[in-house]
Amino acid sequence: MSQVVLDTIMKEKIISIIRGVPSEYIEKTLQALYEGGIRCVEIAIDHTSAATVANTFTCIKIASEKYGDKLCIGAGTILTVDEVRQAQAAGAQYMISPNTDEAVVKETKKRGLVSLPGAMSPTEVVNAHNWGADIVKIFPAGDLGPKYFKSLRSPLGHIPLMAVGGVSADNLADFLQNGAMGAGIGGNLANVKAIKKGDFAALTQAAQKLVAICAERD
Repeated sequence: MSQVVLDTIMKEKIISIIRGVPSEYIEKTLQALYEGGIRCVEIAIDHTSAATVANTFTCIKIASEKYGDKLCIGAGTILTVDEVRQAQAAGAQYMISPNTDEAVVKETKKRGLVSLPGAMSPTEVVNAHNWGADIVKIFPAGDLGPKYFKSLRSPLGHIPLMAVGGVSADNLADFLQNGAMGAGIGGNLANVKAIKKGDFAALTQAAQKLVAICAERD
């Protein structure tokens, strides 16, 4: 199963990052993204409070039960081994972190899940890869810029790199052209303000634009 999930992420290129969305909006959010062509989503843990953490796992569970046959569901901002366990129990198929944590990566792989830890420096990228990461998330990509990927891939071309943080329709093509295998996109796709206003068409339109950019690279 993990290979199927990894293959889907590599093929689809875009992971929609959903953060801070109340559980009552999650089904319509997922439907809007799906209609726009998105096939991979990351529901990121909001560590603000115990209630927001609980809401995240509720959202993952709903997503897995209602859209598990249509979407690859992942958990984001995974910081601890316990969160890996809770996210898997809720139905997450892959784990994404903003940092590189050996214990988290190894627990993810031990459980047969896809691992996408976050890194910035070449040392972090290589460590993550050596610990078992399937893809290394370069964060914050928007601050580092597309050319940073070209520099990293010169010596580290064997490690798949994903651009996350500040990626939009305006720069996605540049990241892909410079060596990113794909991108995780948050507010520029699953915009919380639009969701809470009920403007789900905005999500579908944003998704279609991003999916089209990726299709041009195939």
